[in-house]
Amino acid sequence: MEESGYRVVFEKGGVYLHTSAKKHQDSGSLIAGVIRVVEKDNDVLLHWAPVEEAGDSTQILFSKKDSSGAESGTSEEEPTFDPGYEPDWAVISTVRPRPLHSEPKKGAEPNSPRGPWAFSVSLGELKSIRRSKPGLSWAYLVLVTQAGGSLPALHFHHGGTRALLRVLSRYLLLASSPQDSRLYLVFPHDSSALSNSFHHLQLFDQDSSNVVSRFLQDPYSTTFSSFSRVTNFFRGALQPHPEGASSPDLPPPDDEAEPGFEVISCVELGPRPTVERASPVTEEEWARHMSPDGRLQHVPELKNRIFSGGLSPSLRREAWKFLLGYFSWEDSAEEHKAHVRRKTDEYFRMKLQWKSVSPEQERRNSLLHGYRSLIERDVSRTDRTNKFYEGPENPGLGLLNDILLTYCMYHFDLGYVQGMSDLLSPILYVLQNEVDAFWCFCGFMELVQGNFEESQETMKRQLGQLLLLLRVLDQPLCDFLDSQDSGSLCFCFRWLLIWFKREFPFPDILRLWEVLWTGLPGPNLHLLVACAILDMERDTLMLSGFGSNEILKHINELTMKLSVEDVLKRAEALYRQLTACPELPHNVQEVLGLVPPSEPHSPSPPASLLPLSPGRAPQAPPAPAEAAPQPDSSLEILPEEEDSTNA
Repeated sequence: MEESGYRVVFEKGGVYLHTSAKKHQDSGSLIAGVIRVVEKDNDVLLHWAPVEEAGDSTQILFSKKDSSGAESGTSEEEPTFDPGYEPDWAVISTVRPRPLHSEPKKGAEPNSPRGPWAFSVSLGELKSIRRSKPGLSWAYLVLVTQAGGSLPALHFHHGGTRALLRVLSRYLLLASSPQDSRLYLVFPHDSSALSNSFHHLQLFDQDSSNVVSRFLQDPYSTTFSSFSRVTNFFRGALQPHPEGASSPDLPPPDDEAEPGFEVISCVELGPRPTVERASPVTEEEWARHMSPDGRLQHVPELKNRIFSGGLSPSLRREAWKFLLGYFSWEDSAEEHKAHVRRKTDEYFRMKLQWKSVSPEQERRNSLLHGYRSLIERDVSRTDRTNKFYEGPENPGLGLLNDILLTYCMYHFDLGYVQGMSDLLSPILYVLQNEVDAFWCFCGFMELVQGNFEESQETMKRQLGQLLLLLRVLDQPLCDFLDSQDSGSLCFCFRWLLIWFKREFPFPDILRLWEVLWTGLPGPNLHLLVACAILDMERDTLMLSGFGSNEILKHINELTMKLSVEDVLKRAEALYRQLTACPELPHNVQEVLGLVPPSEPHSPSPPASLLPLSPGRAPQAPPAPAEAAPQPDSSLEILPEEEDSTNA
């Protein structure tokens, strides 16, 4: 079709905008329209308009925001249209109607609410195109502009995404990312700008050599930095293609339906149940489970009570030794005493190994010197607002330092990595004894040591499992995060690395950890805790027009503002909702522990698979007659009394 000054080279009907953040769209939230590629005045435009306006493709333009946030040429009488919802599919703040100076068409509604949704954008303004993941009832495309905004997602209810991408490849170079097969970076056929971008970024040459060392020193900032750079730039050999030729990165021609894009239905979950938390386990209730010889009875019932209500603060000092595998649930009181004697001797023999190193020896031992420096730095800023650790000469800081250095002797291969002090601090606070805290910390590290390994395979696996759960629970939220370059969930990295230690107030983290240590109702409850937090923040994220930077900022600002009881209730409700689904995918069942994994994970101990009773650390031989003297730091120390009602 050719009219005065422009030629339509592609046209496809049945392309909808979804204007609601609801998981299930109703007819009132769907706007049917036509997508066109138009050649006009030495430019090529991508134009979408509702069906009632599809005949007029010249009256809508795309306008970028200026640095001040105001639209150039937008008058006070004509504000930017922003519906305030579904920003992943409709960031309308960057789209506005062009002022019309002619009379409206006959039959057109001058104040039609759907008119402002139309848009037209020059192909030169596009930065990237993201395709939907398999598992949807239809495919959609999200167009991201050079200015950083997203156009409304185009939902192709009757197919056509591949045809549109092939037409766009005539005018643009669409480079499929090796990191994300659904993301196409958009470049002009002259790829010199792309080559210069990679050269100046230096993402894959000199900077990559010390990623591992930077991760060991500071896993938070290193990972966030790496993820943000990989999100925006991808390596690939990009060559222009002849006119009319199909790009190898694009899908094959439309000689058949689009399998995996438009015919696979989402999992339908049932209603989410209501969950109530119970009261904490008291010392009296714990005593009722104790036999005359000090052996615990009805352990599964007791674990269920800890899961549903947690522990009274006064009981934690004893119960945590069982939850963390330092004490066996089956042993008697006398057997526990003998076990403590053996483990005390073993601890001080390891501690003596680094204590006996002279300063001159340490100068020739760069590994030990590095561990000591890093530990001293981290300990000096760990929970310093807590009364147990406040003050410059606080003995609690010395115990943190000694336990972490001794752990380097206990686990030579892993040593110390930043973040471990965050895991030890609550344990020492509760147990108030150096030896007991060390062995309980070792039990905790058996669960999470994969988080700190150099390969990061455990962290990658957990982020993948978290994304899998979230996609089943809330596909629209995942689509929104994808559209804002946050689909990798890198903002959850710190949550999983140190088990939400910096997200909750100190008393709340004690409650959260003791619930997670039960291993109930199944493995990977910590992933459902992350899903619960995202579910609680869903509307804020999706309805506020956040980009990737704003999403990360908002997640970081949740620190110390979350209620642990609310999060635990929602996490358990999500678990029940998932397990009640008769058509739950097999890989989701594996994550929830409903079926055994189909293949083994990485050889490192998985941080995401929590045993119901963590294994006790290997026992040392009986203590020799002349045991090493125990220094004063083994004595118990008591903090000032704190209000334990919220613990």
